[in-house]
Amino acid sequence: MVAEGKGVVNVEVAFALPHRQRIVSLTLPEGVSAREAVRKADLAQYFPDVPRETFENAALGIFGKALRDPDRYALQEGDRVEVYRPLRIDPKAARAARAADKQG
Repeated sequence: MVAEGKGVVNVEVAFALPHRQRIVSLTLPEGVSAREAVRKADLAQYFPDVPRETFENAALGIFGKALRDPDRYALQEGDRVEVYRPLRIDPKAARAARAADKQG
């Protein structure tokens, strides 16, 4: 992370697929939201096969802790914003399917 000074924060925005990840370092104005940082990171350019809406509407977290309102969370120096991929299957449905398979 580059510049330090009054009025800016240095943050990272991370997104990962099973075999590929990208972490983008950004210097942004103080008070910028987690959602705005994801927009500024423009992850779609690194993942052209992922629909842009995935990044625009994704759940976000900071160091593994989900944010309730990423549009209002003001980033702090050193934060890493994580962009969470949507679940492919509901966890309850997956457990039920595994249990049914075990029963034969």
